[in-house]
Amino acid sequence: MKATIAAIAYHLPENSLTNEQLAREFPEWDVQKIEEKTGIAERWIAGEDECSSDLGVAAAQKLFSSRVCTPDQIDYLIVCTQSPDYFLPTTACLLQQRLGVPCTAGALDINLGCSGYVYGLGLAKGLIETGQAKNVLFITAETYSKFLHPRDKNVRTLFGDAATATLLRAVDDPGELIGPFVYGTDGSGAANLIVSCGGLRQPWTSDPIHMAESEVNVDSPVRLFMNGPEIFSFTLRVVPQAVADLLERSSKSLDDIDLFVFHQANQYMLDHLRRKLGIPAEKFFVGMRHCGNTVSSTIPIALCQAVEQGRLNSGQLALLVGFGVGYSWGATLVWWA
Repeated sequence: MKATIAAIAYHLPENSLTNEQLAREFPEWDVQKIEEKTGIAERWIAGEDECSSDLGVAAAQKLFSSRVCTPDQIDYLIVCTQSPDYFLPTTACLLQQRLGVPCTAGALDINLGCSGYVYGLGLAKGLIETGQAKNVLFITAETYSKFLHPRDKNVRTLFGDAATATLLRAVDDPGELIGPFVYGTDGSGAANLIVSCGGLRQPWTSDPIHMAESEVNVDSPVRLFMNGPEIFSFTLRVVPQAVADLLERSSKSLDDIDLFVFHQANQYMLDHLRRKLGIPAEKFFVGMRHCGNTVSSTIPIALCQAVEQGRLNSGQLALLVGFGVGYSWGATLVWWA
């Protein structure tokens, strides 16, 4: 039995943050400049009491409403999030109960960001092809907006909240439908994309002085810090090599790939990667304009958009690459069902 992607659904919160709104907050940046720099026109922001599990439930319910499967058919649940509802229990356990997935199912969280979708596909493939599961529900869900300082325009223009639900199932097929995989990790870059405060290394404190500083200081350790130039350099260094390694491992060439779907970080970065790799524009998908950088959800959202636009059809081969926080990266091939 082989693992295949049977369906993907996604959910965006109700609250929109447009470039016009951001330009009013940051008069030094006009609307056109924001979109030219990021490739993003709007992003969607979770409500004050809306958490990753809430977005994940909504995405999964959309998947179930398509009748591709029912909750009782799920025998493993994987949740990728870096903004969990709680330290413990895992968000996957919460979603198992809320979605009505059987108590006989396995459930776990993976704490990965922009590479998380590729890693989750690898885990689901392993579970299915070793006979541990037949139907894996893989959910990505992030509310990064809750980490962002309101005066940090560099990250507020980029990140939006979202969740996706992917059903992977076992099919009787002689060929590989997902894979091979290339992975990479470089923890030396951890400090370049980080929320320093909140874990046990540097616990969050609720004393009034600390809370006041977190609202005034853009570089507060309770907020997301991103060293943009270092992230850019890291990406240009590792992504082309990951693509080359994957093509060599699969005995494929760039010409064999029907569509390249990279993590939707920002327009500037994607343009540089496409040119460096020599990928034709018609084979390279960019789909962040109306949702922003949704971290681990960018690739599955882009896949849905590509199908809707007729850019990815049954029997075609897609090359996926995720990269970012960690540093962490991963690449794989997917034959679209």
